[in-house]
Amino acid sequence: MKIAITGGTGFVGSRLVAKLNEKKETILIFTRNKERTQKMFPNSAFPTLEIVSYTPKKSGDWQEKIAGCDAVVNLAGEPLAEGRWTSDRKQEIVLSRQIGTQKIVEAIAKADPKPQVLINASAIGYYGTSETQIFAENSPSGDDFLAEVCQKWEAEAEKVKENNVRLVILRLGIVLGNGGAIAKMITPFKLFMGGSIGSGKQWFSWIHQEDIVNLILEAIAHPEIAGVYNATAPNPVRMEEFCHVLGEVLHRPSWLPVPSFAIEAILGDGAIVVLEGQNVQPKAVEALGFNYQYPTVKSALQEIL
Repeated sequence: MKIAITGGTGFVGSRLVAKLNEKKETILIFTRNKERTQKMFPNSAFPTLEIVSYTPKKSGDWQEKIAGCDAVVNLAGEPLAEGRWTSDRKQEIVLSRQIGTQKIVEAIAKADPKPQVLINASAIGYYGTSETQIFAENSPSGDDFLAEVCQKWEAEAEKVKENNVRLVILRLGIVLGNGGAIAKMITPFKLFMGGSIGSGKQWFSWIHQEDIVNLILEAIAHPEIAGVYNATAPNPVRMEEFCHVLGEVLHRPSWLPVPSFAIEAILGDGAIVVLEGQNVQPKAVEALGFNYQYPTVKSALQEIL
């Protein structure tokens, strides 16, 4: 197969590229930084990979490369939990997803032949936050900033169906793997200063990096998979339990809570990503019979650490 990927140098995208490379699929990575991408994926190790320079929010010649691809995986977007949410940054968070997806859909509309499927990332922020509610794929959207981002993001992706292209929207939870969220949490624990973040009562809906990549591969391969799926593990936990298990796996105590104001001082509005959460259940994924390699936090953290 020939598969186009945006966000291919990111935490999920880079692992997806590696697995597609193992399968000897033809891969196109659309990137803003060709030099960095070439260093990550040297031709000697990735002989079937082509790197395409593009400007995500602008139409251009890059769009012609979509023609002849079997699938497009759109993972691109400004990181959420890195730095304060200034008004400019909030706008970039929205536009990188909304306009970026719009341009991908525009490219698919022009393509001849067209891809069979667009797999588009979204996030569980779609549902808003709650300590008491349980959210499944058919739950209504929230009304905070992240919910608004996800609504706009998904609305652009939905337009691909006007071209008779199958659409799969994956609402990602926090992705756990060697890097990402874990890399930011592990240092205090190693220094015997780890503990729960904020109240500890907030829900932490997560998925192992390997499971989200396998879910993407399943969605590419099976034409019956279409619609919205919560890309989370079937066992979300509260933050205090997650941190307790993290300490247990590292053989370190989990005794020194990180107060909310400390996180807010660093991230500003972006603190909502870790201080508030939602209990998200992957009902549609389970209905597929998807086999999670890491269904529990303990199994995931033991593999990672």
